[in-house]
Amino acid sequence: MMRVAFDIGGTFTDFVLEDVRAGCLRFHKVPTTPGDPAVAVLQGLKTLFGSADVAPADVTGILHATTVATNAILERKGPKTALITTAGFRDVLIIGRQKRYDTYDMYLAKPVPLVRRRDIYEVNERTLADGSVEAPLDLDNLERVLDRLDQHNYVSVAVCLMHAYARGEHEEIIGKRLAQRNPSRAVSLSSEVSPKFREYERASTAVANAYVKPIVNGYVRRLTGALAQMGIGCDLFIMQSNGGLVPPELAAEMPIRIVESGPAAGVLLCGVIGREEGFERVLTFDMGGTTAKLGAIDGGEPAITPTFEVDQVRYRKGSGLPINVPALELLEIGAGGGSIARTDMGLIKVGPDSAGADPGPACYGRGGTEPTVTDANLVLGYINPDNFNGGAMRLDAKAAAEAIDRQLGAPLKLATGEAAWGIYTMANANMERAMRIVSVERGRDPRRYGLVAFGGAGALHAGRLARALGIPKVIVPWGAGVGSAIGLLEANTKLDQSLTRVLALHGGAEAEIGEIYRALETRLAGDLKRLGTGIAPQLTRFAYLRYLGQGHEIRVDLPDFPVGAHTIAELTRRFEAAYSAKYGYRQAGAAVEAVDWYLVASITNAAAGRTQSWRGQATGSARRGTRKAYFPERGGFIDCAIFERGALRESEAVDGPAIIEEAEATTVLLPGSRAVVSARGHLVIAVGEEP
Repeated sequence: MMRVAFDIGGTFTDFVLEDVRAGCLRFHKVPTTPGDPAVAVLQGLKTLFGSADVAPADVTGILHATTVATNAILERKGPKTALITTAGFRDVLIIGRQKRYDTYDMYLAKPVPLVRRRDIYEVNERTLADGSVEAPLDLDNLERVLDRLDQHNYVSVAVCLMHAYARGEHEEIIGKRLAQRNPSRAVSLSSEVSPKFREYERASTAVANAYVKPIVNGYVRRLTGALAQMGIGCDLFIMQSNGGLVPPELAAEMPIRIVESGPAAGVLLCGVIGREEGFERVLTFDMGGTTAKLGAIDGGEPAITPTFEVDQVRYRKGSGLPINVPALELLEIGAGGGSIARTDMGLIKVGPDSAGADPGPACYGRGGTEPTVTDANLVLGYINPDNFNGGAMRLDAKAAAEAIDRQLGAPLKLATGEAAWGIYTMANANMERAMRIVSVERGRDPRRYGLVAFGGAGALHAGRLARALGIPKVIVPWGAGVGSAIGLLEANTKLDQSLTRVLALHGGAEAEIGEIYRALETRLAGDLKRLGTGIAPQLTRFAYLRYLGQGHEIRVDLPDFPVGAHTIAELTRRFEAAYSAKYGYRQAGAAVEAVDWYLVASITNAAAGRTQSWRGQATGSARRGTRKAYFPERGGFIDCAIFERGALRESEAVDGPAIIEEAEATTVLLPGSRAVVSARGHLVIAVGEEP
């Protein structure tokens, strides 16, 4: 078995080759090609295969995480998209929710929908919440609407009718007529994409799926064709937001499920690292070229949320576009190596916009003129200009210093080093604020957690982030710079189905619960058949419950199937225990109802769990001299010891201040900190206190 995993980021595309013959993992990074991400993928694969003397035909599996869908939404670069909805409800998507995400902001910016009001069309029909039809679909009216769609040349169409989650026949009729009129047009039905109640969230999800569908379809088609031309004949699997892998045809059909593809793979890695190093609770910190992703793992397993938001304003809940699909719990902010620094009313501001891969930071020498976090790290001496990306790129320290001086140093009357330190500090402050949301504001005490730091820039900033939050230990995994790609190797194939059925939990409800799961199993069977593995999946069932009359729900795992006389009592008991654990209170004897029902099928990856030990044996001395680096605890620039990570032996310790370099990432070790190499090759850093 020889698998390849790659993760397309905003700045770099990361590769991992699971080389069974050599008993190791081989890493590689190439700059992402934003115009066509497949170009960087093919370039990276050719280089990786050549360096490892591997023939494309030897590869037994390709695993992929991508930001293609995410970037299309964030940059609003999707095709011309329309929405068809029930007459009288044209403005649901525009109005959104009444609640303000910031009560006292007089200049509140609401989430901008992916379609304009002029692109929303109404059809005469009405289905009620119980699934009964009050007004049948007016077919003549539908044909007039479809005529208008043809006149305006829409590339993709979303359909979201009132209460289609309870009965989707009207949406299915519209979908068939759209396909008959124009088979090449992408169509997304809310009853298939997100069969849930709450009209705004369902409409937002269906529109987002339609918006990215042509882009993802085109990308997947080009990528699979190019892989075949290279001689790679194995299956390709793509990471979903829920941490599971699916074939490309399923990802292209429901592209909204891969919006958080790359970050999800990184969280899987953190779960493995936490278990290996004995941490049941870890905070996750993935800092790449354009964004930083922060999350948490409790009890060794990543938390999954039934909905998430894209393009949030200041990380505030309710400020982004709601996406009604399961995803690993993460908070993503515009703070990466390419985040641009500038002055704002006499202060330094960093991000959220990024220089990206093209032109990139000023130090890349590709035409970028604005200072970035990477430029600051270079000026501060944390990054080796001659060994960036393993020497594949040489950074221009002079260009970085000039950009910082021009944009920040001169206007603020700061020396170059001081201005660079200001950029570094502000980037850390942004990430600290986000990490407090993930931890403290969600009931987690960071002092009881370890911090797993990865991504190309994660270990440059993790020490100060941990010290600010009181996190006692930081773990920098082996291969941290390509952490999300390694996480792909740990993923299982996973498919899920869900539906809304508001059901009071009382005696006699068992039959209806059994009916719900028979329907979900039928829907899931079709997807499993398309996998073609022949392996029986492991089924997981859970539901979201609440006390009668509440507006929010919590997840509760269902008792073992089949449904029996004990099911309702056991489900109620589990809900009350979960409610008490979350809120410190339960209302014994109060009526409980279930809202959303889920069925998840997982097929275990037999190769997962073995890759993290594949690290070469260290030889020789790890000390590589000194370099001037900035540590304010020691008065500014000092001669800092440099170590090569690959030469550090098991149990070998390094005391800060020090810089530990590897081809794909660099670790900054603060004064008062100590790093020790674990048996698995990870750096476990005791953060310590500022001396």
